Amino acid sequence: MAVAIAALALILLMLAAYRGMSVILMAPLLAMLAVFLTDPAAVPTAFSGLFMDKVATFLKLYFPVFLLGALFGKLVEISGFSRAIVTAVIGFVGAGRAIPAIMIVTALLTYGGVSVFVAVFAVYPFAAEMFRRADIPKRLVPATIGLGALTFTMDALPGTPQIQNVIPASFFGTTAWASPVLGMIGSVVIAAAGLVYLNWRRRAMAAAGEGYGAPETLVNEPDRQEEAVAVHPLVALLPLLVVGLGNLALTLLIPRITGGAEEVRIRLAGLPEPVTAKVTQQAALWAVEGALLMGIATILIFAFPVVARRFAEGAKAAVGGALLAGMNTAVEYGFGGVIAALPGFLVVKDALKAVPNPLINEAITVTTLAGITGSASGGLSIALAAMADQFVAAGDAAGIPREVLHRVASMASGGMDSLPHNGAVITLLAVTGLTHRQAYKDIFALTLIKTMTVFVVIAVYYLTGLV
Repeated sequence: MAVAIAALALILLMLAAYRGMSVILMAPLLAMLAVFLTDPAAVPTAFSGLFMDKVATFLKLYFPVFLLGALFGKLVEISGFSRAIVTAVIGFVGAGRAIPAIMIVTALLTYGGVSVFVAVFAVYPFAAEMFRRADIPKRLVPATIGLGALTFTMDALPGTPQIQNVIPASFFGTTAWASPVLGMIGSVVIAAAGLVYLNWRRRAMAAAGEGYGAPETLVNEPDRQEEAVAVHPLVALLPLLVVGLGNLALTLLIPRITGGAEEVRIRLAGLPEPVTAKVTQQAALWAVEGALLMGIATILIFAFPVVARRFAEGAKAAVGGALLAGMNTAVEYGFGGVIAALPGFLVVKDALKAVPNPLINEAITVTTLAGITGSASGGLSIALAAMADQFVAAGDAAGIPREVLHRVASMASGGMDSLPHNGAVITLLAVTGLTHRQAYKDIFALTLIKTMTVFVVIAVYYLTGLV
């Protein structure tokens, strides 16, 4: 019965998302429904002391990354840098190769530090135009953008500043560059398999006579783009390189600046007690936040006149996007936190403990919780908060480096997370003007590819010992 209650709440949340309802509204309602069915008297306390506490904790830790990522992405857009990158990539790969071109563009943006949510807004106008010219079904646009943004650049490529690659560092004492060889192998597998699948779907749909789009799919079509500001592609790429290299540099420098201390303590005159921060938990976040600030400064240096004219408007849009993305993820984290406190979760958790292999145990646990919460970062945070010590102990006993634990956890979070109630999936479909019925099938195919690749990476580690 306990497992059935948790499953009911999850299924209802997925159905609500499938029908286009707000996750921010439905997640707390359905979490409290699960609590009510378990113990009605516990609802008020569970809401205030558990659900909202989880939401606040998540936002406290990670909202600055959402905010800076959104602002950086918006400045990349309004400066004309994103259009310059798209134009350069199209010129390099050819207008007829729309699927790999859009994947590359989206991958460059997200690996450069642009938030997944922001990248969707930045790339969609160009994706729609390219797909229309090549007469590729619009229904493949979400999956194509998803391949570039929601898979290998989100959590597999070493050094990616996306939050899913930052969270494990707080628990394992690693960095965003953990296990670079396995990360590269996983990235190549995902990108290659995803492109093979999408091109197969393109040919199959063309054989069935489907072109760019039936009238019901031509929703939220982008306006004709204004003439772009002339920007050299190398200049446009510079802020992305600054974010990537800045992240690496700060990752190496912060431990030296803090003298290798596990905790930093400062005294401020207006506070009765000193303020403390755990370096091992915050260093990776500080590195990403600092790198994004460096990227923003680079854009301002090279495109200040253009950015200044639209900065106020763009900043407001970025803040709104960051709030929506952060709250979507935070409430899903809160939902998962409530479900994790119910008896049904304990049954699932005990069952997962029965998996003897440490890496397979970690992968299944993380991807299961990411699926329950509909959030890679939410599920990852819950799984590591509850079981990181267990993963570390089992890994140490088996001689598995913590870097490998980091990479497997990070990649597993981006496995089954992209079920219908996932915030990024909802945003992706809303921006492209498509419904779950029209386009989710191909997104789910990428979900399966991503999930299977985690176990490919685990197999490579055991066969070769590569890290």
